Amino acid sequence: MPDLGKYEVTVLSAYGAAIFLIVALVIWTWWRGARMRKLLRAAEARSAQHG
Repeated sequence: MPDLGKYEVTVLSAYGAAIFLIVALVIWTWWRGARMRKLLRAAEARSAQHG
């Protein structure tokens, strides 16, 4: 790792925040996709019953 001098804490904090946000976005996207699939299946089941 390069010597970052007095900016080490700032740079590493920025990397940590970016990694955290990317992981949070991936988890949120996965969770929302699963929720939407569940709602779509329910809507399709209702549609099949009435059609």
